[in-house]
Amino acid sequence: MQTVFEQLREKVILHLQTIYADIDLTKDYGTLADEILATMRLNSSNVGHITPHTNLWTEEDIVLITYGDSVIETTDDVVDSSNNPPLATLKVFLDKYCAKAINHVHILPFFPYSSDDGFSVIDYSTVNQGLGSWEHVQQITENFGLMADLVINHCSSRSAWFQQFINDQAPGNKYFYTASPDDDTSMVVRPRTSPLLRETETADGTKHVWCTFSHDQVDFDFRNPDVLIAFAEIIRLYLDKGTRIFRLDAIAFLWKKKNSPCINLEETHEAVRLFRTLIENVDPNAIIITETNIPNRQNLTYFGNANEAHGIYNFSLPPLLVNTLLTGDCTYLKSWMMSMPPAQNGTFYFNFIASHDGIGLRPAEGLLADEEIDSLVNCVQSFGGKVSWRSTEDGKQKPYEMNIALIDALQGTIEGPDQWQIERFICAHAIMFGLEGVPGLYIHSLLGTTNDYDKVVNTGQNRSINRHRWSYDKLVEELDDVHSLHHQVLTKLTQLLHIRRAQPAFHPNATQFTLQLGRKLFGYWRQSLNRQQSIFCVSNICNEVIEVNLSDINLIGTDEWIDLISQQHIVMEQGTIHLEPYQTVWISNMFDRD
Repeated sequence: MQTVFEQLREKVILHLQTIYADIDLTKDYGTLADEILATMRLNSSNVGHITPHTNLWTEEDIVLITYGDSVIETTDDVVDSSNNPPLATLKVFLDKYCAKAINHVHILPFFPYSSDDGFSVIDYSTVNQGLGSWEHVQQITENFGLMADLVINHCSSRSAWFQQFINDQAPGNKYFYTASPDDDTSMVVRPRTSPLLRETETADGTKHVWCTFSHDQVDFDFRNPDVLIAFAEIIRLYLDKGTRIFRLDAIAFLWKKKNSPCINLEETHEAVRLFRTLIENVDPNAIIITETNIPNRQNLTYFGNANEAHGIYNFSLPPLLVNTLLTGDCTYLKSWMMSMPPAQNGTFYFNFIASHDGIGLRPAEGLLADEEIDSLVNCVQSFGGKVSWRSTEDGKQKPYEMNIALIDALQGTIEGPDQWQIERFICAHAIMFGLEGVPGLYIHSLLGTTNDYDKVVNTGQNRSINRHRWSYDKLVEELDDVHSLHHQVLTKLTQLLHIRRAQPAFHPNATQFTLQLGRKLFGYWRQSLNRQQSIFCVSNICNEVIEVNLSDINLIGTDEWIDLISQQHIVMEQGTIHLEPYQTVWISNMFDRD
């Protein structure tokens, strides 16, 4: 009978056989598996059984998304990173304002980088000195679970590996994917309009390096198993430093193959399965989330059979939810919700509305009509937003994402700005917080940060509009002012999170059922895993007062019901409740929490 470690080794070999089926390797699969397992420091003494379909999360799990320098100490408007590095300031902010509402923090790439606000990594093993050190990162992990990016598709053209490529020196000289300008790349799917190939002079002659995103972000060649081993070493380092959640950045583009779209290939999916196998055998509580900004059906495939990603970004939610609140019509959102399969145990949806990137429109393809997308884009532009574009296979330009701070995107409707901005913004989050899955909350949504036009001018990048950098003193001043927009938003959102985290029916895998309440009311029902608690989540998504018939919600008359948000008891005999514009109710039965 095989030992657990022998079973693991055999499983790794099977992963490798699938990944490299079409590649002539210089070493056999067993030798390669042994090198990878040794790199991960996995052996017969530290490998145990992994229980499949295990939920490693509860209703208490909330992730805050932030850059390491989203909040900084300043001295006379100059960043003071010597005595108060940004990661230390971030810890102060988290401990003071987030400890009771959030238990995980996604620190966006905190490594040395050359562009793309961290996603063009120069060195994967060290912390950007301008942010702090590994010690500062680990101090944050004392109170919060750490979510970190594994920027695995590409690295910086200024990295040591790419300099080795230019100098034709090992190991970097074989780390990057190259192609010929004469190759037919018409099928390649990309999120950018820049030329795909970067002409680079090397000691071995002129090379054309594959660049999915930008010419400063050079794509790795995973056909070389040494690249895989290098990333196994990086993964092990991140685990050693306390990473609990791995965000696999741009993972859909990992594997390239001639005469293919070079996205979502089977080799990529198998690589995710391999990373899952390695990571969970080092830490059974570690989690993988795939970042795949692609159409909804393709995105769902990264669950595999509960053997790929634990979680997938719910990329269709932001454009559909924003569209719902701007139009006052939840038809598209409701149709999508009804089509979404429940995440089986051991998997979850990672829900978000805003992030460091824009509001992606590819995940809305096939869900919103083209004219609906055009109307949405025009409305967001009228509210001061920017639009980033992509090229289609026939060379046409299509909107790829909308760049705008969420609070500004919700300042009005398609009819124009109005007085319901804060209510509409809170409504969006109340809807998201209650949905099946784990919520991810962007720091600039938590703080109600508005468009940063100066940063767009300074960087020349549309995405900078929603990447403001707060001075800690200025932020505290705003948050202490009860009349400020930022105080109101922080207070209301943290109150909602406190309520959410105490409800078993909001477990990420609890039952969810979409309610049919017409176009202007969006609702769904959640039921706890033990079936003791039911919550009916109903939101008025328009700027009119709406009367809700309790019979339409189908509350059980023998139970007592309460709106968890307002703490108002629901009197069944009244027959109706009225919802103010953009008001949400979480109607829960009274049950024995023991």
